[in-house]
Amino acid sequence: MPALARRGHAVTVVAGHHRAGLPDAIDIDGVRIHRFPFHQVLATRDVDALSALLGAVARLKRAIAPDLVHVNTLGPSVLCHLRTTRAWPAPALLTLHSPVSADAARGETLYGRALRTAAWLNANSHAVRDELCRHVPAMADRSSVTYYGMDAPALAPSARPRRRPVVLAFGRLVADKGFDLAVRAFAIVRQRVADARLVIAGEGPARPDLERLATSEGVASCTEFLGARPPGDIPALINTASLVVVPSRWAEPFGLVALEAALMARPVVAARVGGLAEVVEDGHTGLLVEREDWRGLAAAMLRLLEDPSGADAMGAAARRRAGQRFAWDRCVAEYERLYDRVAAAPQGAWHA
Repeated sequence: MPALARRGHAVTVVAGHHRAGLPDAIDIDGVRIHRFPFHQVLATRDVDALSALLGAVARLKRAIAPDLVHVNTLGPSVLCHLRTTRAWPAPALLTLHSPVSADAARGETLYGRALRTAAWLNANSHAVRDELCRHVPAMADRSSVTYYGMDAPALAPSARPRRRPVVLAFGRLVADKGFDLAVRAFAIVRQRVADARLVIAGEGPARPDLERLATSEGVASCTEFLGARPPGDIPALINTASLVVVPSRWAEPFGLVALEAALMARPVVAARVGGLAEVVEDGHTGLLVEREDWRGLAAAMLRLLEDPSGADAMGAAARRRAGQRFAWDRCVAEYERLYDRVAAAPQGAWHA
């Protein structure tokens, strides 16, 4: 949003109140932000409070008179958007960041209505768009893909450790992320690479089970749990790694962890799920294995650890590809073109 504001667009963000003490309205980096208590009002089931909330959103729409409404989430704010379209009937662009729910096929649900009333739908990967079109084939004619963008960190990549190599996994410690598969795979790796270490960064409910699994697999002494790390520390953390493993068992819509690793010139071993197969180019910037295949994860890790020159080449290729295909300026420019296209469409081309 700040990048679009710098390009001369008037940008207003409507967001929910998720933390106490944040102002109802504030300007940040040229963007006006308005916060409303979407979650809180819906939780009360108070009809009068909901009516007041809808009135406030409607007044804001009329005051701004937007050329386009970008619905960037499918949370509670969507209800308020759909109930106030008559206040200012601008076309809506809906971006999908998550796997498509089966509710997409049902037009009477809030999810289904949000899809069908949008002028255009945009997904963060072809995997998500393909899933959308499978549930609702008619969406094929009014949907597209815009990959996330990310600038390379200011920190330059360092040489990958070859002595005492480090396998790094990071993210939320939940079952869907498959860190248990990484621990099982690493137990095999240690049988051939005796000085290898596994580092897991992040917090979540799965941590106690992962720690017990590391013990039962005999790798507790060479597995380090770092806990949560702030985003600004991630590039330096990746710099300590020889490779990054992303063993997700759920259909990752995109795969930001893989992109962060690529920008630091680290090859990635990832599960072939969702959008990960679009971020990691198998055999060129990393290696892909099948979902739940911890033995395959181990084989891929060993391939990279036992061929350091080949792994270096994959890491360099990953950084080059990330700087081209997933550049931040590219992402902003693609959204700008999409905004122009949707806003310029005749009213009959979208559903109000």
